[in-house]
Amino acid sequence: MRRVATTLLAVALGAMVAGSSLPGAAQEGRTYHVGILSALPREAPVWVAFRDGLSRLGYVEGKNLIVDHRAYGTKPEQATALAAALVQSGDEVIVASGGPAIVAAQAATRTIPILGTADDMVASGLVPSLARPGGNLTGISILATELDGKRQEILMELVPASRRMAALVDPSVTAPLQLETLRNATGMRGVELSIYPVRGPEEIAAAIERAQAAGATALNVLASPILNANRKIILDRSAALRLPAIYQWPETAEEGGLVAYGPPITKVFRRLADQLVMLLRGAKPADLPVEQPTTFELVVNLKTAKALGLTVPPLILARADEVIE
Repeated sequence: MRRVATTLLAVALGAMVAGSSLPGAAQEGRTYHVGILSALPREAPVWVAFRDGLSRLGYVEGKNLIVDHRAYGTKPEQATALAAALVQSGDEVIVASGGPAIVAAQAATRTIPILGTADDMVASGLVPSLARPGGNLTGISILATELDGKRQEILMELVPASRRMAALVDPSVTAPLQLETLRNATGMRGVELSIYPVRGPEEIAAAIERAQAAGATALNVLASPILNANRKIILDRSAALRLPAIYQWPETAEEGGLVAYGPPITKVFRRLADQLVMLLRGAKPADLPVEQPTTFELVVNLKTAKALGLTVPPLILARADEVIE
C-alpha cells in the first residue's frame, strides 16, 4: 500500500532551485566526459538510476557520453589515487558520492567542477554554506544530522517498551558531537542509546551481536555509505537476532528491512543527473546552491514485523507512505 510521500521544506533556496532549474539539451555532435568516484560500483541501483536520468535528458552513455567510473568499495583510502586519476583523464565534471570521495576530489582539483552528494556538506566542512557553496563544488546534502534524530524518534515509537537501544555508526561520517546530541535526546525520553562504531564490512555483524548481547532491543542504522553498501549484512544479522532496526533509505525497507525513513535514494540520484547536465551546459558550481531533499518517505514492512514478532503501532501505520504487507 503506497500513499503520497510526505513533502517538507528543507532549505528554501535549495527547494526553489530543485523545482525551477531545468537542465539544457545536449549539443549536437558533442561528446561529454564525466568521471564518477564512489564506494559503489557502476551496476549499483543508484548509479543505474543516475544514468537513466541522464538518458532521459539526452545524455546517453556510448552515444554522446563517456563515463569513467572509479569505485573504491570498502577502502576509502584508495579514493585519493582514484580522484587523481580522474583529474588526469580530462573529465569535464567529477561526480563524487560520499564524504571521502568529495574530500579526495577537492584535494585533486580546485578547477574541475565537482558534483557531490553527502550526508551533511556544511557540517562536514565541504562547503561554507548551502546557498553560496563557492569554489568548484555543489550537489546535494542529505540532511543526515536531522534525519538520524528523526529515525531515532520513530524507532522509540515503534518499540515503546525498549529502554536500551543501539546505534550503528560509521565514525568517518558521523561526528562525535552529533552522536552526543543524539544520545542525550534519546536519554531524555528514558532510553539509553549505546554507540557501536563500524569502520568496514568485516566489523558489522560483530557490532550488531555485541549490541544485542549488551541488552539493546532495537537498532538505529545511522547514515553512512559503507553501512548502506553493506546493508544486506545488517538485514540478515538483525533478522537472525530478531532485532528491530530502522534504516536511512526507504528502499531498504522494500528489500526486507523493518522500517526506513528518508528521501528515496533513486530520486536523489536522478536529481543529481539534472545538476550534472546544468554543469555540462556551462553552469558554475559556485553559482548553483547545494540542494537538499524535500520529499521524505516512511516505509514499514509488516512482513518483517511479523517475522520479528513485533506489532507496529497504529499511529506509525497511519503516517507511513508505504506499508508492505
